Amino acid sequence: MTLEVVMGAHGPIPKRSEERRRRNKDDGPEVLQAPSGAPADVPDLPDPDPNWHPIATDWYVSLQQSGQAQFYEPSDWAVARYAAELMSRGLTSDRPPNGQYVAALNSVMTSLLTTEGDRRRARIELERKKPAQQAPASVTAIADYRASIGG
Repeated sequence: MTLEVVMGAHGPIPKRSEERRRRNKDDGPEVLQAPSGAPADVPDLPDPDPNWHPIATDWYVSLQQSGQAQFYEPSDWAVARYAAELMSRGLTSDRPPNGQYVAALNSVMTSLLTTEGDRRRARIELERKKPAQQAPASVTAIADYRASIGG
């Protein structure tokens, strides 16, 4: 699948498609929608380094379970490993991270579309899973009460 992304790196984060009021206005390229959750065809990836900090490991593993992973190529996974290594080194260092380090790490993470804002700027939306419909609690309570009194 070829993906052309127009990256708007600055400005406010665009709203999700369903939150926009005007749908007839041409805002540029169409928003690409994909299912959230782990894609079915994630390649075999290297396991996280056992020496990584737990937060870096969790971040790396979360990428494999995220919907944007379907757009990743092997080079993207290499960048993800690099980012996790940087993150781990910063988290295990005795010195507090400086602003330049944090900005560089955030830049790498942004290039991987790891946050919803990053994906919206790239005009990619992951479809959120709808929660199962349940009866309102008050209706359920009344039905249970009626059943208990034999009504």
